[in-house]
Amino acid sequence: MIENEYLLAVTPHQTPSGPLVLEVRGELDHHTAHLLSRAVDDAPFDDSGVVIDLTGLTYCDSTGITVLISAYQKSQATGAPLSLAGVNPDQMRVFSVVGLDQVFTFHPSTEAAVASLRK
Repeated sequence: MIENEYLLAVTPHQTPSGPLVLEVRGELDHHTAHLLSRAVDDAPFDDSGVVIDLTGLTYCDSTGITVLISAYQKSQATGAPLSLAGVNPDQMRVFSVVGLDQVFTFHPSTEAAVASLRK
C-alpha cells in the first residue's frame, strides 16, 4: 500500500486470473497525485487489464484527473484494457463536463469491472 499521511492510499490487488485492481481511497490532488502516478507506473498494463477502483475517492482535482488520463494513455500505448470503477455521481459529472465520459470505461463496482475484463 502506498500512503501519504492518510490523505490518500493506493492499494494494488492482483485478482486471480484477472486484472490488477488499484484501490484508491482519500483525496487525489496535487499533494497526493504522485502516489497514484507511481502505482500506475508500476502496474503491469498487459492483456489482463487494470481497474482503478475509485469507490473510496473523496476528492479529485485536475491533477488527479491528469493522472487518470496518464493511465488511459498507458493503456492505449500497451493495448491493455483499463476500467474505472465506483465513480460517484459528483465525480461522474466532472468526467462528463470535460468529456472524459467518452474516453473511459466505467463500471458501478470493481466486481463488475473485473467480470467485464475476464470475458
